[in-house]
Amino acid sequence: MRAAVQELWPELEWIEDSTLREQTTETWTKAFERSPLEPNDLNEIPFTLLVPNCPATFMEHKRCVVHIARAGAKAMQEFMGTSLTINLDTVIAGAILADVGKLLEYEKVGGKAVQSDRGKNLRHPFTGVALALECGVPEPVCHIIAAHAGEGDLVKRSTEAIIVHHADFMAYLPFKNLAR
Repeated sequence: MRAAVQELWPELEWIEDSTLREQTTETWTKAFERSPLEPNDLNEIPFTLLVPNCPATFMEHKRCVVHIARAGAKAMQEFMGTSLTINLDTVIAGAILADVGKLLEYEKVGGKAVQSDRGKNLRHPFTGVALALECGVPEPVCHIIAAHAGEGDLVKRSTEAIIVHHADFMAYLPFKNLAR
């Protein structure tokens, strides 16, 4: 399973801290061990169930979010680095892990992704944080997982969480608007 996670996520290599890279990989591995989904499913299922007939896959969305977040963080470092500290590893790991809980929120029924019973009770930010903490992921990264979606509107987001939140919504809202 570890090899499948690394194949899905070549961006793991962007995380310079080897311990954080390992914790991030382990979180995805553990999620697959507990999920009814297989790695290949993520290249087929929609990234959201909130947009009917969403044309973008889970991995298209997720990898786009990681790339947007990294590029945004680097631009902020370049132009505001003397006045604002940004931990790039935290941004990348947080973006990679933000939706890991969806592996416990989704299931396939008749070849179609649907929300599982667990997903109806616990949205992916909650299950994602639980998985990440179990794998030793540091709290600043867990904060990103917890705060990347609407649930994060109730807390003060860190700079890194703001970056991932906006990257996620940049790659979500255009599809939501198309569905209207």
